Amino acid sequence: MAGRREAPLMRGNGPPSRGSRIAMAVAIGIILGCVFALLFPDGLFRSSSPSPSRNQHTAKLSQVNSAPCESLERTNILKSELASLSEKNAELKKQVRELTMKLQLAEQGKDQAQKQFLALGVQPKAGPFGTVKSLRTNPNVIPDESVNPRLAKILEKVAVQKELIVALANSNVREMVETWFENIKKVGIPNYLVVALDDEMENFCKSKEVPVYRRKPDEGIDSVGRTGGNHAVSGLKFRILREFLQLGYSILLSDVDIIYLQNPFNHLHRDSDVESMSDGHNNMTAYGYDDVFDEPKMGWARYAHTMRIWVYNSGFFYIRPTIPSIELLDRVASRLSRENAWDQQVFNEELFFPSRPGYDGLHASRRTMDMYLFMNSKVLFKTVRKDANLRKLKPVIVHVNYHPDKLRRMKAVVEFYVNGNQNALDPFPDGSE
Repeated sequence: MAGRREAPLMRGNGPPSRGSRIAMAVAIGIILGCVFALLFPDGLFRSSSPSPSRNQHTAKLSQVNSAPCESLERTNILKSELASLSEKNAELKKQVRELTMKLQLAEQGKDQAQKQFLALGVQPKAGPFGTVKSLRTNPNVIPDESVNPRLAKILEKVAVQKELIVALANSNVREMVETWFENIKKVGIPNYLVVALDDEMENFCKSKEVPVYRRKPDEGIDSVGRTGGNHAVSGLKFRILREFLQLGYSILLSDVDIIYLQNPFNHLHRDSDVESMSDGHNNMTAYGYDDVFDEPKMGWARYAHTMRIWVYNSGFFYIRPTIPSIELLDRVASRLSRENAWDQQVFNEELFFPSRPGYDGLHASRRTMDMYLFMNSKVLFKTVRKDANLRKLKPVIVHVNYHPDKLRRMKAVVEFYVNGNQNALDPFPDGSE
C-alpha cells in the first residue's frame, strides 16, 4: 500500500522563512522608536545641565518669587510720579483758566463797535450814493445797580430822564461851589449833584439843601480829594464817573468855575459818546482847520498840510453810558495813575490819537459843542465883550477856565448876564494879570 502525500496548497502554512523574520523585526523596531520619541522627547536619561528653555523657566520662577518686593517699590515710585503729575496738571489747569479769562477779556474788547452794531440787527446793504450814514450813537450799557446800590438810590431821586450834572469838590473851593449851585438854582435846573470829597463839603451842601453824595472812605483817592488842588481833584473824576456810567446814567461833568445861564440839557445833541466844550476861541481853533507847515529846503514838497483842532475841555463835557465812554474813563484814569500828566492832555490824546503800530486807538464818537453857547472865558473876554452883536447873545454856560481870578470873574459874569450890568466885564484884562 502506497504512502499519502501533502497537497501543494498546504505548503504555505509552514514556518516563516529567515527573510520574513528579519523584515518583521525591523518594522517592530521602527514602531517602538517612534513611540519612545513621542513619550520621551528628551531621552530616557536627561543630562544634569539644564537646557536653555529650562533656564528661562527657572528665571521666570525667580522673578515671580521676587515680584512682591519689586512690586511694592514700583508702586511707591508710581505713586510719587502720579502725585507729581497731579500737581503739574493742577498748575496747567490754573494757567489754562487764566489764559481763557484773558482771551475772553480780549475778545470782549475786540471789535466792540461791530459786535454792538450786529446786536442791533442784520447788517444792511449800502444804500444809494449820498444816503449812507455810519453808526454814531453807540447803545447804552445795561445798568448794573450792584456796582453801587447807595449811589443808585440817590441818582434815582436826582436824575431827570437818566441825566444829571455832576461836580466834584472839596472845601478848598467852597465859595466857588456856592456861586456855582446858586446860579443852577436860579436857572431852575433840578438834576445836579455835588460829589463831596471831604466831610466839610458834604455838611455845607446839606446845609444849603444841595443834592450831595459822599463817597465811602477810600485810601489814596480820598486823601487826594481832601487835600489836593484843582488838577489833582480833576484826575479823580475819571475814576469816580465810571460808577455813574455803569449805573446807566448820562453825565454832564462840570467844574465849579462855571456859571449856568440856561439849562444845558436843552442844547445837547446826544448823538455821540462824548460831547465837549472846546478851548478854541474862533471857528478855526474850535472846530478844526488845515494848518500848512512850510519847510523850504524840501523844494517842490516844501508844504505839508496838517489837521489841527484845539483841545476839548475836560472840565465840561457830556458823556453817555456806552462801552467806548467807559473805556475812555479807564484809559485816562489808568494813565494818570502811572504818569505825572495833566488830565486834560491825557483826555484829548485818548480821544483823538488814531490806531497805529503798537497802539489801539479809542473808537469813540465825539462832538464839539457850540463855542458861543458853551463859552470859555477867553472867548468872552477877548472877543464877545468887545463885539456889539455878540454881546447880545446869551450863552448856556460860561467857563472861567482861562483865568486864575476865577471867583471875581464868575461874579462879574453874573452881573453882566443876569443883572444886566453892561460894564461888569470892563475892568478885567483879556488875559491874566
